[in-house]
Amino acid sequence: MTAARIEDYAMIGDLHTAAMVSADGSVDWLCLPRFDSPACFAALLDDASAGRWRIAPASGERSTRRRYRDGTLILETEWETAEGHVRVTDLMPVRDRAADLVRIVEGLSGSVRVLSELTLRFDYGHVVPWVTRTDGGIRAVAGPDAVLVTSLVPLAGRDLSTVAEFTVEAGDRVPFVLTWFPSHEPEPEPADAEQALAATELFWTRWSGRSTAYGPHTDAVQRSLITLKALTYQPTGGIVAAPTTSLPEQPGGPRNWDYRFCWLRDATLALQSLLTAGYTDEAREWRDWLVRAVAGDPADLRIMYGLDGRRRLPEETLDWLGGYDDSTPVRVGNAASEQLQLDVWGEVLDGLALTRTTIGSGDDDAWNVQRALADHLAERWREPDNGLWEMRGPRRHFTHSKVMAWVAFDRMIAGAQQFGLPGPVRRWERLRAEIRREILAKGFDASRNTFVQSYGSKDLDASLLLIPRVGFLPPDDPRVIGTIEAIQRDLTDDGLVLRYRPQKSDDGLPGGEGVFLACSFWLVDALLGAGRRQEAEELFERLLSLRNDVGLLSEEWDPHAARQLGNIPQAYSHFALVRSAFHLLAGGVSTTQDRIPIANRKD
Repeated sequence: MTAARIEDYAMIGDLHTAAMVSADGSVDWLCLPRFDSPACFAALLDDASAGRWRIAPASGERSTRRRYRDGTLILETEWETAEGHVRVTDLMPVRDRAADLVRIVEGLSGSVRVLSELTLRFDYGHVVPWVTRTDGGIRAVAGPDAVLVTSLVPLAGRDLSTVAEFTVEAGDRVPFVLTWFPSHEPEPEPADAEQALAATELFWTRWSGRSTAYGPHTDAVQRSLITLKALTYQPTGGIVAAPTTSLPEQPGGPRNWDYRFCWLRDATLALQSLLTAGYTDEAREWRDWLVRAVAGDPADLRIMYGLDGRRRLPEETLDWLGGYDDSTPVRVGNAASEQLQLDVWGEVLDGLALTRTTIGSGDDDAWNVQRALADHLAERWREPDNGLWEMRGPRRHFTHSKVMAWVAFDRMIAGAQQFGLPGPVRRWERLRAEIRREILAKGFDASRNTFVQSYGSKDLDASLLLIPRVGFLPPDDPRVIGTIEAIQRDLTDDGLVLRYRPQKSDDGLPGGEGVFLACSFWLVDALLGAGRRQEAEELFERLLSLRNDVGLLSEEWDPHAARQLGNIPQAYSHFALVRSAFHLLAGGVSTTQDRIPIANRKD
């Protein structure tokens, strides 16, 4: 129901959670105290009654521009009105003891009347808190949640909201601080807004300063890396797929998912992206999260986990919310967590192999986990599954799932050979060869010279573009070239890549979706590997142009309405941007298997 477009939102965060701020100065989404908690502001998924906090000029014609401070996650939004010029600076200090949202209103010129309208709602807009006055602000309580709001200007109640109207002139600075805390605990000391601003800027500029990224796309890469860091849950090192839930892949449709969890599939892409720019500490933390998450019975491996590694993520719908752009149902939790997706075993083993090669493992625990996972996969790789795209239709033998099973044993063989680690290498070699033969016999359509989505199918799938990147075939293999051409011809919309065609693939849901941005970056890599550099560069530049004004990408793009779709910012899109930029700079596509020349393999 919100009037803002998905690309109108920017993100601020504190490495525990994130807030989405629209271009008109409204915080429309904030879950406290962490990404997957019930919302404090949920107007992103409904009207203002679901909770929002808008600070903007009170009236008159105005123009707006915004930016992030260089190298930081500090957002600045400016308005020029007939009366003057005003700026709002939004940030969330990197978490120490309490969760704070800081908003500083600054007069730049003239004399501008400013209105702050704060509507607090918990449990995703369902619960109205009890609000009382305090010295310097208000206190709001609802069950386990409590919020303090402090300000230098008077706050007043109006229609179950808290408002403040005041005037700023050049040089004036009016801070607001919102602090969350458990309602049964003593009130924390609110942050000092100016000190918080200075500390937050120092944190982010120091972090950005560690980057080794360079080249013509450094700014885009660094903004993506900052975004990925902001999607990290600091206590565990896990990276959420996105900070939002239920932003639609098709406006008005049911393809609305909760992405505030950690997907194992993201592991290798996250590690590659972070290591590319020299962020080894973050890569180690993500590796350690991964090992903890998958520890235990390999048969109980999940495709995604909670921020703290929990496995149960039951899905439910919030029927009191109207949904973004009338897109329902609004979902929390994700039923796909119960699916069988065999490619995940390959992704995990690929990610752990990468970290062993680049930053070391330090002990035998990771290898023992890898062996247990490989043993389990050896018994299950022949089964049909739900595939990379988490289809809710019937299980089938997805080609990409089988390719990643091949990757799993390929990486295990490499680990044993390169590091002298124990394991049944001959068995792994036989499995790798068997899987390869089956894929080439059943996953490739020789009459059309293309790999297909699943055995016996004629459908295409964007995941087939990853075949050369994971080292299954060389990038200039005729079968790879044929697949690229088939995807460009039959699986694109306005030159951008669809994941698959929902109407053909029986994915268990009605309607369609936009083009998937990560898949279009995969096409960049595939074209580059095939020697078609100019095409790759042109496509990459076009994809950069789809970022919003502050450099963020959502999950999908609607080429007809020219708008972003799906949850924002989407880690998968930003992983892919970083890797494609690196490949273009390096002059070719690197894989985690560069250390094993394909020509030397026996299978």
